[in-house]
Amino acid sequence: MLQIDGWITLGLFFATILLFLTEWLEVDLVALGLVLGLMITGILTTEEALAGFSSPIVITIAALFIVGGAVMETGLADSISGRIIKYAGNSRFRLLILIMGTVALLSGFISDTGTVAVMAPAIISISRKTKINPSKLLIPLSFGSLLGGAMTLIGTPPNIVVSDLLAVNGFEPFQFFDFTPIGLILLAVGIIYMTLTSQWLLPDHKSSKTLQRVDTPQELLEVYKLPEDLYRLRIRQGSPLAGKTILESDLGNNFNINVLDIIRAEQTRARMRIGDFRLIPEEEKEEQLTSHYALQPNDILICQGKLNDISHASATLRLGVQPAQAEDHKSLVNDEVGLAEVLLPPRSRILGKNLVSSRFGSLYQLTVLGINRPGIESSLPLKDTALQFGDTLFVQGPWKNIRALADQRRDFVVVGQPEDLKGTPPRSKMIAAGLILMAMILSLITGWLPLATTSLLAAFLMIITNCLNMKQAYNSVDWKSVILIAGMLPMTTALQKVGLVQTGAEWIASTLGGLGPIPVLGSLFLATSLFTQVISNTATTVLIAPVALSLALNLGYQPQAFLMTVALAASTAYATPVASSVNTLVMGAGNYRFKDYARIGVPLIFISMVITILLLPLLWPLN
Repeated sequence: MLQIDGWITLGLFFATILLFLTEWLEVDLVALGLVLGLMITGILTTEEALAGFSSPIVITIAALFIVGGAVMETGLADSISGRIIKYAGNSRFRLLILIMGTVALLSGFISDTGTVAVMAPAIISISRKTKINPSKLLIPLSFGSLLGGAMTLIGTPPNIVVSDLLAVNGFEPFQFFDFTPIGLILLAVGIIYMTLTSQWLLPDHKSSKTLQRVDTPQELLEVYKLPEDLYRLRIRQGSPLAGKTILESDLGNNFNINVLDIIRAEQTRARMRIGDFRLIPEEEKEEQLTSHYALQPNDILICQGKLNDISHASATLRLGVQPAQAEDHKSLVNDEVGLAEVLLPPRSRILGKNLVSSRFGSLYQLTVLGINRPGIESSLPLKDTALQFGDTLFVQGPWKNIRALADQRRDFVVVGQPEDLKGTPPRSKMIAAGLILMAMILSLITGWLPLATTSLLAAFLMIITNCLNMKQAYNSVDWKSVILIAGMLPMTTALQKVGLVQTGAEWIASTLGGLGPIPVLGSLFLATSLFTQVISNTATTVLIAPVALSLALNLGYQPQAFLMTVALAASTAYATPVASSVNTLVMGAGNYRFKDYARIGVPLIFISMVITILLLPLLWPLN
């Protein structure tokens, strides 16, 4: 019979799951609320409730984010993926094998989200050249990254969580390559499954204009046909704009026009980076004013907008309309300013907001020229559209601001990565990052230093060798994931403290224990996989792994196979586009629907389950 503390903990547990499922609150905020709830109710002491923030698991994962960020920033990941993919040729089967093999190799050592973000533009470029629709290639890319993350200790947070749980309970923790044998088998089976069934189970959606990712800003200009939307507006004598700044003119809010450049009457160009003025609320305009450049008669404004809006502004404000000239495209793309497509990932902080309420223009000093959504051919209204995950923002502005946006990986993924955006990192940085990465892996293999120490040292070396600076290091950490893990770990302590873990394990043992280990492992796999389709794989592991450990001990088995089952099942986020950020990243570019993931993903989950529960007892004997 549960005591009052048990019922309170159970209530907090189900409230947390409900909030995860409904997404009424951000997942990291839910985790913090859970910590507060455990402290306020007295289930845990303050020290116990806050212990997650000093946990070696949390420190390790944060450090590994920095290591992965350095691998990305130096171009090492891009170089590796590019070199391997170029050997694919025009064979669809060879292409699938190389795509999944390459992304799996990279995801075993660095963030799967970062890996997919780096490789997706190359895959889409290949799809154009081979005439294979991206929808036939991008789900294999996403699934390959998930399979690869399960192959090494540091490939995905659930692997680290179960290894630490073993160590805390007096068992030998998993070593770096302990996951590799079963991980390689699952990867091989996944590749075979994908190549054999992709013709029928993968959709063959044609990409709309908005999904045709491009390699250069010049190609972006062609795809979006922006030169057709460029005009010159000359300020005539007596125009009400004379003497006003661009912000004061309110051309954006009143006429839906973006001013990209100004040419002074005496032909001295005053280039201005003034953000998306029409999307800045009135009360913020003075604060966000970046130029007090007063307009004068005969000044020429290089503008982007629809012809009807241009004509309306011309008639109302006494402006002369002139066609754009050949050199005016330099107002969009040159050494100082450029263009990029920006994809919104599933937990971006601006989802549900429009560009005005998110203060996009004022915060990031970039002009949004278009909003595109999968399945919708035309660009959405800029001012009033509530942003959704999978939306693509077409932005224009200084390269330095686009680079800064690319660093905000939690909120934005800059797609296409034109060379102008990132520049070419010095080769010495790429070599340094490669050497540090190999040294980290060698240390983990030999056990020279503990995992947390090794990952922190690698992150430290990446920074002091200038593979990335401190700002980039902070931006490379997915702080939402870090706080989520730190906040969920105390729930494990609470569940154990009030006896719920033991009660659950005893119930499963009494219900299924008599059937043997295979049904028990299968039940653990299915429960974990089901949860991971709708909530974080790390949160799922934190909640289910203690039950798996207690269950194994109750049944008299060694716990390694049980915990590895949970970790592997947590990586089977195949059935929905929101199960993993990598699924969401490819959703727009592949023009996928929810059902597309389930159709190809659900069979793979069951195949993975059968392989896992049959082979793990052989690789990790239960007795």
